[in-house]
Amino acid sequence: MKLFFETSGILFYKQCALCSLIFFVGMYVHNGSIIMLHSDVDKGDGKVKYVLSGEGSTSIFTIDENTGDIHATKRLDREEQAYYTLQAQAVDRLTNIPVEPRSEFVVKVQDINDNEPKFLDGPYMAGVPEMSALGTTVVQVAATDADDPTYGNSARVVYSIISGQPYFSVDPKTGVVRTALPNMDREVKDQYVLVIQAKDMVGQMGGLSGTTSVTVTLTDVNDNPPRFSRKNYQYMVLESLPVASVVARVKALDNDIGPNAEMEYRIMEDGPGVFNITTDEDTQEGVIILQKPLDFETKNSFNLRIEATNRNIDPAFVHLGSFSDTTSVKVTVEDVNEPPVFSTQLGKMVVSEDARVGISIGRVSAHDPDSSNSAIRYSIDRNTDLERFFNVDALSGVISTAKPLDREVNSVHNLTILAMESHDPTQVGKGFAVITVLDINDNPPVFAIEYETLLCENAAPGQVIQTISAVDKDEPPSGHRFYFALPPSVAGNSNFTLRDNKDNTASIVTKRGGFRRREQVLYRLPVLIVDSGSPALSSTNTLSVSVCDCDSDGVAQSCGAVAYTLPAGLSTGALVAILGCIITLLVMVLLIVSMRRRKKEPLILEEERDVRENIVRYDDEGGGEEDTEAFDMVALRNLNVIRDPKVRRDVTPDTPTFFPYPRSSSSLPVYKTLPDNVVFREFIWDRLKDADVDPTAPPYDSLQTYAFEGNGSVAESLSSLESLSTDSEQNYDYLSNWGPRFKKLADLYGDGKSVFS
Repeated sequence: MKLFFETSGILFYKQCALCSLIFFVGMYVHNGSIIMLHSDVDKGDGKVKYVLSGEGSTSIFTIDENTGDIHATKRLDREEQAYYTLQAQAVDRLTNIPVEPRSEFVVKVQDINDNEPKFLDGPYMAGVPEMSALGTTVVQVAATDADDPTYGNSARVVYSIISGQPYFSVDPKTGVVRTALPNMDREVKDQYVLVIQAKDMVGQMGGLSGTTSVTVTLTDVNDNPPRFSRKNYQYMVLESLPVASVVARVKALDNDIGPNAEMEYRIMEDGPGVFNITTDEDTQEGVIILQKPLDFETKNSFNLRIEATNRNIDPAFVHLGSFSDTTSVKVTVEDVNEPPVFSTQLGKMVVSEDARVGISIGRVSAHDPDSSNSAIRYSIDRNTDLERFFNVDALSGVISTAKPLDREVNSVHNLTILAMESHDPTQVGKGFAVITVLDINDNPPVFAIEYETLLCENAAPGQVIQTISAVDKDEPPSGHRFYFALPPSVAGNSNFTLRDNKDNTASIVTKRGGFRRREQVLYRLPVLIVDSGSPALSSTNTLSVSVCDCDSDGVAQSCGAVAYTLPAGLSTGALVAILGCIITLLVMVLLIVSMRRRKKEPLILEEERDVRENIVRYDDEGGGEEDTEAFDMVALRNLNVIRDPKVRRDVTPDTPTFFPYPRSSSSLPVYKTLPDNVVFREFIWDRLKDADVDPTAPPYDSLQTYAFEGNGSVAESLSSLESLSTDSEQNYDYLSNWGPRFKKLADLYGDGKSVFS
C-alpha cells in the first residue's frame, strides 16, 4: 500500500505493507486531508474499499472509502491526547475480503502555544521580619505551562513583578521574591501586596502570560524601647486601704507587639517593702500593690521611682538605644478616723483555778492612733465568753474573774477584747487575750473503770482476783501517784486484802478459800484511794465481788444466787392435772367474754344510723313565739316541766319509753325555789341520775345537753315554751304592771286589758 502525507508543504511517498509510521499533524487541522492511502490493487473501478480503525477512528478521524483520504473531523488538542494509533486496510467492496495486509501508523499531534502559564499555588501569603537586609528572600513562586516543553518556547516561562516595586523584586528565572529595600519598618507599614507575572515564549512578543498575588507581611522585631507617656504620676489613697489592694496602675507604651512588647516593672526608690509592682499580663500595665499597712501619722506620702524594661531584648537592635524607661509616682496618704490599736495584739495571762471572784488577772492597753487621741473604753465580746467568767474594767482595761473557775471544765479561755473610742463608738478595735487556768488539786481519785470482779468458789487463799487502777481529773506537774488501801473498818476482814503495787495499781487478794454461793453471792469491798497532791485528796470506792461457779480452768460458768430444789418433787401426773385445770379456766374465761360481747351487740345502732351526736338545724327564721309548728317545741322544755327521764338526749327520741315516770309534782324539785348557789348543782345531779338509770343508754360516752336558764330574772321565765302544749294556763296579767316596756307582751298574753290603753 502506498501512503502519502504532507508536512511543511512537501509531499512524501512511502511504499509499505504492514508499515508503522508516525505522522505529525498540526493541532489546528480540521476537515482537511492529512493522510492519503492508495492500494496497487485499486484500479479506480470502485471495487476496492478503504477501512480505518484504531483510536479516534470514528470520532476524530474518518477515511474516504473510495479514495483512501483520511480527514480530521474536529480540532485536535495535544494537552488532551498527544498520540493516536490507527490501522488502515483495503478490502473488496463486495466481499469485504482484504486485498492487502493491514497497515498501522501513529498520528502525533504537533504542539502550538495555546496555554498560558498558571500559578497553581497562588495566591501566596508570606512574611519577612521588619528591618531585614537588602535581598532577603521572602518567597518563591512557580508557574506551569501545559504546552510541550520539548517543542519550541511555548513552555519556557520568565517572571516579572508588576506591582510591589521598589520594595520587592523577583528573579526572572527562579521566581524567588526578595526585598528590594533595606530596613523596612513594620510600625510604618506592615503589609504589602505584590503582583507577579509569568510569561511564556521566554517573554517575547506574542507569548501568553498569567499573574498571581503575593501578600507580604512584615513580622515584628523588638526594635522599639518602652516609653512612659508621662514622667510624673500622682495618686491619693486612704490610710485604711487594706494590704494587697491595688494602689495605682502605670503603663509604658511600646510600638512593638506580642512578646516584643512584654514589660517588666520594678520600684527603684522609696517604695520597696511598703509597695510592690507586678505586670498585668493582659494589658502589660504595672500594678502597684500595697504590701504593708499605711499610717498617715507616721508617713503621709511616698515618692516612687518606677522602671519599665522590655522582657525580651533582641541583641541585634541594642545599638538603637536603651530598652527601658523610668517615671516618678507620688502616692499621697489621706488621713481617716482609725479604730483603737492594742499595744499587744495577743495577751497571754494565767490564773489559778481557785482564784477568788474579782481578782485581777492582767491588763490590756489600746490607744487612738489618730491625732485626736480619743479616750478608750474596753469591753469583752461576750460571744467569746458566753458564761461570763471574766470582766474588764471599761477605763483601765484590767481583766478580772467574775465567776469561780474550773480547769477541768475549761482550761483555756480565748477572749476578744473590744476597744472603742469615747467620741466615736463606731470605731472599735479588737485585741485578744488567752487566759490559761492553772490546776489545783481539787478532784479526788476514783476507779479508772467500773470493775466487775468474779470470784470462783474454788479460789485458793492468796489468789489475785482483780487488779485496779485510778484516774484523777487533775493534772499535777510531776504526774499522778496514787496510794491504795482498805479502810480501817474493813482492814481486818477475813475474806480479802489489798496489795499496793506502787505503780498506780493495786491487787485484790483472797485471804481464804471455800467461798460458797449458797452462803453469800456478792461481797462489797470498799477501797480507799489517795492522790499525791497538796493537800492530798482521797475517795472511797466500792468494789463488787461476785461469787461464781467456775470450771477447772478458772472460767466462770454461772454467777449469782443458787436455785434451791424442793426436797420432794411433784409427780408427772400432778403436773399434768394442774396444767389441765389452768387450760380449762382459760377456756371458760374466753367463753364468758365472748357471750358478753354478743349480748351487747344489739345495743349498737344499725349501720344506717349515725352514732354521732345529732344536731337539729333550723335554717328558717320562724314566725316568732306564736309559731309552734316550725319545729318541735317539746325539745325546748323548761326545767320544771314534767318530762320522761328515760329519753336519751344525745339522739333524737323516736320510740316511747317503757318505764313510767311518776307524774307527781311533789317528786320533782322546783329549781326556782332553791338558792342560787345550789340550783345549778341540783340540776346537773338530776340529769346525771337520769343518764345513769337509763337502760337504753349506749355503753360509751354521750353528750348530755343541759339548757338551763337559771333564776336571775325577777320576771322569771317569759317564754311560752315552758308548757308541753300550745295551750297555756298560766296567768300573764302581771305583765300589765311592769311598765311600758312590757306593754306588747301584756297585750299578747294578758286578758286584753291594758293599763296603758
